[in-house]
Amino acid sequence: MAQDTRLPVVIVAGLHTDARKQVVDRLLRSVPGSVALHHDLTGAVDGTVRRTVRDASQVLSQGEAPLVNDCACCALREDLVPELERLAGSGLTRLAVVELWDSVEPRAMAEVVARHAAQDLVLTNVITAVDPALVLPYLANGDDLAEGGLAAAPADQRTVGDTWARQLEYAPVLALVDSDAADDEDRALLSQLHPTARQVAVDSGELAEVAFAGFDVEAAAAAQHPACALLPQDADDAGVTTLVWHRRRPFHPERLYRALEDLCCAAARSRGRFWLADRPDTLLAWDAAGGALCVEKAGPWLASLPDAAWEMVPPLRQVAASMDWHPEHGDCCQHLVFTSPGLDREGLENLLESCLLTDVEYAAGRDSWKRLPAAFDALLDPV
Repeated sequence: MAQDTRLPVVIVAGLHTDARKQVVDRLLRSVPGSVALHHDLTGAVDGTVRRTVRDASQVLSQGEAPLVNDCACCALREDLVPELERLAGSGLTRLAVVELWDSVEPRAMAEVVARHAAQDLVLTNVITAVDPALVLPYLANGDDLAEGGLAAAPADQRTVGDTWARQLEYAPVLALVDSDAADDEDRALLSQLHPTARQVAVDSGELAEVAFAGFDVEAAAAAQHPACALLPQDADDAGVTTLVWHRRRPFHPERLYRALEDLCCAAARSRGRFWLADRPDTLLAWDAAGGALCVEKAGPWLASLPDAAWEMVPPLRQVAASMDWHPEHGDCCQHLVFTSPGLDREGLENLLESCLLTDVEYAAGRDSWKRLPAAFDALLDPV
């Protein structure tokens, strides 16, 4: 078998800046010939992004990349791959560690690297650095990134909470720093938010091992899609609860809309897919953290598609739908997951149940459902 001569690339992400730097430093010390590449977006407001390349002992080079379309992340994307290809071409680097700036999400950068990998590069993993004591404070933070100087573009409207949630849940590996302030509740919350992640201690030998473990960009993207996401299961541990709420009856749009604020604030984190009676053919995504909720259209339910169209549906989504298929409604359903310390399970379930169609409304059928008040139009079809 021919030896793979491509340069391994591992991405290290996370809003926990100190933890992220510890992870990168540990990798540089543990893997001889490794080099870290970091783009600092702090100066993006002045029109430039500063690049630093270093190894375990010194800074090897520094430079600047101009903004692209007033977007710091766009500049990062334009500059990242050429720098990685330069490192690959030198033949001297054993591992390239891409340390993302605080608010940069790993998915976008992983897909950029994978798309350009070709002959010279191979993405070998994505790691999010975590201080367990900071998981809840960051998740519950509804401040806009711009308020903390963390926005990656003038139009960046993300919050600290939702950005941190995506950083945490995308990575298959969570690298945990030692924290005296962390307790059992913090660790239970982390495990329930991302139960399939491999947790490794920063100061363990596992960190260097997982850096080369391998990474599937397409599978990672599919795992984030609301139609087939690998959502957490019911759990109760150390005061932290995860409620999985699954029903086969659509929501009444007006009652659900009135309950949004209470539902959004009921848990530190909630996500999943849901079904509105007045939009019976549309799969809707639910994503909430830090008291902020995002609802979006995520394409059609497969039950609404003709059989011939299934050939164009990704296999993973076909499998996910078939495993949760209902003889009358197909894959149409409510599948929402709420995770939080101190979760009021009974109260939350009662509130959700009250938003479903009543027996009389349900029996009236789809034509009647579509005439219900279109309460979500402003959120789903903004002008």
